[in-house]
Amino acid sequence: MGYRILEAEDIAGHLRERGHWGTDDPVVREVSDGNMNRVFLATSTEGTRSLAVKQALPWVRVAGPSWPMSPERADAEARAYEQVAKVAPDKIPAVLGYDSDNYALVMEDMSDLEVLRTVLNDGAAYGSGTSARVGEFVAQLSFATSDFGMPSAERKALVAASVSPELCKITEDVVLSEPYIEHEHNHWHPGLDDLAASFKTDARLRTEVADLRHVFMTSAQALLHGDLHTGSIMVGAREDAPVVRVFDPEFSFVGPIGFDLGLYWANTLVSEERARALGTLADHGDQLRLSWEAFATEFRRLWPSRVDTFFDDAYLDRFLRRVWTESVGFAGAELVRRIIGFAHLADLTTLPDPVPASRRALLLGRELIVRRAELTGPDDVRAVVEALTPTA
Repeated sequence: MGYRILEAEDIAGHLRERGHWGTDDPVVREVSDGNMNRVFLATSTEGTRSLAVKQALPWVRVAGPSWPMSPERADAEARAYEQVAKVAPDKIPAVLGYDSDNYALVMEDMSDLEVLRTVLNDGAAYGSGTSARVGEFVAQLSFATSDFGMPSAERKALVAASVSPELCKITEDVVLSEPYIEHEHNHWHPGLDDLAASFKTDARLRTEVADLRHVFMTSAQALLHGDLHTGSIMVGAREDAPVVRVFDPEFSFVGPIGFDLGLYWANTLVSEERARALGTLADHGDQLRLSWEAFATEFRRLWPSRVDTFFDDAYLDRFLRRVWTESVGFAGAELVRRIIGFAHLADLTTLPDPVPASRRALLLGRELIVRRAELTGPDDVRAVVEALTPTA
């Protein structure tokens, strides 16, 4: 039949055709809440069963046809879920099926959970285990899809299948160049005019960002989530046990492992600045360390199963140091773009006065980028955060 944009009235038939629903008519509602896709929930009339249908549109949802975007990004999302399901099924939503003709995924309904960003912005702490599970997620996915965890021929096929030039180009530009040049995507609070201007003329900063951009473009270490932030993580509890689910890996591609970690770290650092501004600071400052320690511990746990033992333990130490350093740099780049580039964070924009926290985050971002080689561990990053003046 070919690709067609699904409406609410199409969802019941779509599910039945693929064997996901019986003869009864579900209650369907649209719950789209992002820039890229449409999402529907189908719930049985008695409320005992519910499924989510997510479809990639041929344009950016919030902009419409004026910003075209290939719906093939859903292929990347489905492929990422397939890979994660092999090694960390407890950290992603259960995926029941993928309709490649309509670029539509059918998965579990996670409406009983909450988006981590929303929880944090409402004043809560991270709680036990959240960042550790994110670190484990990155380690498990990246090890399994790297040259350490995957036979050479199989990995080369994955690399070829995971090429995503359109979405990678967005990241290369939006995160790793536009904030440092004049560009229509850039915008910021007037109170940040001086920093926005100085970043464009900061030769050292631009060179270091260029280095990170080149790493992003050329380092095919492992399959990434590609957009790992607090808005792509659901948290909550089921049967009194904490639950963490990573979702929306539609920017997935084979790239530098540090990019996933860096995006998450940037978001934890922004949430810390919000909490500091509101006087609700709790465990926010621990999250970078917790996620890194969990990542490194899990990667080391998996190391004995590597497919190529020429890579010895001394090389693992070197490799993890490189991942750490690149993660710090990517965290800095994400901090900058989320404040003076495209797609700002509600963590900061909803503050009564977003300027002081935004200035701190911008200055922190620059430090992480240009000093990443000398910041050798979480304590060094913590020292940079604490050294910023209260109002920057």
